[in-house]
Amino acid sequence: MPLFLILVIVSGCLGVPVVFALIFGPSLDFLIQGKEALYSIMLQRSFAGMNQFSLLAVPLFILAGELMNRGGITERLVRFARALVGHFHGGLAQVTIVSSIFFAGLSGSAVADVSALGSILVPAMEKDGYPRDFAAAVTGAASLIGPIIPPSIIMIVYSYIMEVSTGALFAAGVVPGLLMGLTLMIMTSILARRRGYPRQPRASLREVGAAAKGSFLPIMTPFVILAGILFSVVSPTEAAIIAVAYALLLSLVVLRTMRLGELPAILGQAGLQAAVILLVIGSAAVFGWVLTITRMPQELASLILDVTRNPYVFLLICNIMLFIVGMFLDAGPAILILGPILGPTITQLGINPTHFAMVMCLNLTVGLATPPFGLVLFATSTIAGRPVSAIVRAMMPYLLVHLVVILIITYFPILSLALPRFFGLPV
Repeated sequence: MPLFLILVIVSGCLGVPVVFALIFGPSLDFLIQGKEALYSIMLQRSFAGMNQFSLLAVPLFILAGELMNRGGITERLVRFARALVGHFHGGLAQVTIVSSIFFAGLSGSAVADVSALGSILVPAMEKDGYPRDFAAAVTGAASLIGPIIPPSIIMIVYSYIMEVSTGALFAAGVVPGLLMGLTLMIMTSILARRRGYPRQPRASLREVGAAAKGSFLPIMTPFVILAGILFSVVSPTEAAIIAVAYALLLSLVVLRTMRLGELPAILGQAGLQAAVILLVIGSAAVFGWVLTITRMPQELASLILDVTRNPYVFLLICNIMLFIVGMFLDAGPAILILGPILGPTITQLGINPTHFAMVMCLNLTVGLATPPFGLVLFATSTIAGRPVSAIVRAMMPYLLVHLVVILIITYFPILSLALPRFFGLPV
């Protein structure tokens, strides 16, 4: 194993932030080898990695999600979800899942999802008679739909690293995301029946209509974004600009749920989140360049092909590896690190890169809710005021459901590829 990779792994294990570990390993390796002249190239690679038009979509989609969240959109989505599914077995838990499906089309982030919905629905579920651990678990498990249903920040990152169409990835994420929601609802219904959890009174048609009217414009956001991309009218970056403009129009003018004076704080928060992501992308660009000049991806591809040339076996190995990596790394950095390494192998095995994107994104997203370092677990623990260990125990049935969805998506690629092909997107 190359020295720089050992240094990166050791740095990560010692708790060094990913953005610094990816730079530290190659830098120290070059210093030991007396190749300090390469430092200037590292700086150029880092800047070039961030200076990409396609990556403008990242801060813009983050900003659109912040505007929607601060603009009181969350409550309207929850009200509509309650009217639709509140009378199902496990009523408020079902509302949480459906709300997460709606909110996924606004935020593109699991942590944003659990933060926005958890503060509303966890106390509401507890008041309605649900154990707090269960309420936190279903909220955390449902939030994992956020990065799968478009728009998705991690899919933009994957698109940039693997040179795959962002529009195709967005389209490919719709069915897996809805499948995640459906299977979570089925599991919730089973648990609610067994444990006697309450459900809400059935809403009248008038109540459903009023809730639909109040949430119609926010729910249209993902359709506004997707329509332009799927029909090749706008690029993902241009769609992100439209999303920001639409969120501003809704929050400031149409719904009037946000004041102009709140914009500086929102811009600051969105800028901070985007800066963290772009710094990681810059350091990952350096790491990817070092991988290229050392030919490590090609060597790894040869090693894997010596073990198996069966794409189904390879995908199973990848599922196990990605799930484990997801326990320790956030999805974005994991894609930035592993994408260039695994890319040559999937090409040689004839695996569709758009399909593999779904496999990778699903595994790494589910890793956000697995110990020891799952960000969603810690966010849920903070909101619910419960220890991570208690939430993990309550979440186990839902994690099993997510694993089943991963296997289904892995071995039935048509579920991911049908929609992009239908719209004629490059897959």
